Amino acid sequence: MNGPPTTEGAPVAPPGIRAAGGVVWRPGPAGVEVVLVHRPRYGDWSLPKGKLEPAEHPLFAAVREVAEETDVRAVPQVRLPSIGYRSEGRPKVVDYWSMQAVGEGGFQPGTEVDEVRWLPVDEAARLVSYPHDAEVLAAFAALPPVTVATVLVRHGHAGKRGTWAGPDSGRPLDAQGWAQAHALAPLVALVRPVRLLAASARRCVQTLDPAAALLDLPIEVDGDLDEPRAGQDRDECVLATAARLAALGAAGDPVAVCSQGKVIPGALERLSGRAEDFTTPKGGGWLLAFSGDRLVAADRL
Repeated sequence: MNGPPTTEGAPVAPPGIRAAGGVVWRPGPAGVEVVLVHRPRYGDWSLPKGKLEPAEHPLFAAVREVAEETDVRAVPQVRLPSIGYRSEGRPKVVDYWSMQAVGEGGFQPGTEVDEVRWLPVDEAARLVSYPHDAEVLAAFAALPPVTVATVLVRHGHAGKRGTWAGPDSGRPLDAQGWAQAHALAPLVALVRPVRLLAASARRCVQTLDPAAALLDLPIEVDGDLDEPRAGQDRDECVLATAARLAALGAAGDPVAVCSQGKVIPGALERLSGRAEDFTTPKGGGWLLAFSGDRLVAADRL
């Protein structure tokens, strides 16, 4: 029998701790500034972060924790290196994203965080209390400038093509696909999109329906995001999708896009210039960061 050895009655190791946070930046008088938090319980300076709620997506947790600790509303852009260490005798992993501050409230000192500081990156790296925070800041400093973040998703599950009697473009989401669409909606909202665009297939439009309701935005149908129909050349469709995504990036407005599995991998490979595995499961997606029309990062959601 394959599998790890077991010992009856052996103590069960406690699960690891999952946390998420961000390097939040804004333009400053002397260049980019990032925010640090001071925690009176530990007497340290660190990047804002916190533990995930049960079943919470790490990206959603990262944005939520930044808002709770700093009273800064931020848009995630690029995934940064995760760090691991032991906390309370248990392994802990913290996922980080770079985030652009888009709004600030009135910070009030509390028991968890009693001070926040906006500092140039090099000053922040000298102030943080832990080397791993300085490493995350170094990774942020090495990023190219990001002008906009976009969410790209593949439509949710829609049953099997062979069981649908009508035209494939009319095949709707099934129960699993609707669950995926509802799970995607709060992630789509994190980039604060001003437009929602979907390939013309019914299942693509439906995948963005919960996000459209959440954001009170219409869904624009865009044939440049379609996968090839019978007789169409796949490479031409891939090029059309890549060109559409680049144009949306160049426009500089945050958007959310739903496309299809036969064009997403090729489009991302062409935009990134990297021969990587960009296969996207149904109901999955990417956080894309653009500098003008140039894709500088593609991170799985």
